[in-house]
Amino acid sequence: MDGSKAPTTAPVLILLGPPGAGKGTQARMLDHAYGLVQLSTGDLLRAAVAAGTDAGNAAKAVMDAGGLVSDDIVIAILRDRLAEPDCARGVILDGFPRTTIQAEALDRLLSEQGKRINAAISLDVDDAAMVARIAGRFTCGGCGEGYHDSFKLPAIKGKCDTCQSTAFKRRADDTPTTVATRLAAYHAQTAPLIAFYETQGALARVDAMGAIDDVATALGAIVAKATA
Repeated sequence: MDGSKAPTTAPVLILLGPPGAGKGTQARMLDHAYGLVQLSTGDLLRAAVAAGTDAGNAAKAVMDAGGLVSDDIVIAILRDRLAEPDCARGVILDGFPRTTIQAEALDRLLSEQGKRINAAISLDVDDAAMVARIAGRFTCGGCGEGYHDSFKLPAIKGKCDTCQSTAFKRRADDTPTTVATRLAAYHAQTAPLIAFYETQGALARVDAMGAIDDVATALGAIVAKATA
C-alpha cells in the first residue's frame, strides 16, 4: 500500500475478527498507509478516564464499582473521540460494536455526524489452523520478542535472538482447549453482526489466513473502494 495515496473522504471501517486474526497488525498498517486512526474500545476507555472527561468519569465510577460500562457511556466516549482532529482522515473501529444493539447505536451516532459505516470487514479464519497458530505462541520474558513452536523458534534453542534472555513465557489461556472455546464464543457473538452489516450492504470479507502483506493488500482495496 502506498502511504502517499490518502483517502479522498474520511472512511469509517470496522474490523471484525477473532483473537489472533491480526486485527491489531492490520490496523497499524492501515494507519501507516492511509492515516486511519485505530479506535480500540479498551484504549478509548482508559484514555477517557485518564483525561477526566464527563464520559470518562462516568466510566470510572462504574468500573470502580465492579460493573460493566454501559453502551451509552461507550457511545459518549466514542462521540468525544471522533470529534478530535486526527479522526478527520478516517477511523478503524476495533472491539466495537460487539452486538447488534451497539451497532444500531453506532449508526445513530454516525448519522448525527453525517457519516456511516463504509465497510465492516470480517477477517475470516480457519478455526483449526487458528488453534495451532495461537496455541504455539510464546514470548521472551526479557524483551517481549514473539516466537512460535512451529513457525518461529529461536536460532539457538532456549535463548532469545534479540536479547539473549533464557526466560520465556506463554499466556495461560493460549492452550488448544481454551483457544477453541474462545473461537466458538467469538463466532456465536459475531454471527448477528455479520448478518446486520451484510443486510446493510457494508460487509466485506478477507481471508486472514494468508500472508500479512496479502491481507494488507486486500484491506487496501476495500479502503480504496470505500472512499472512491
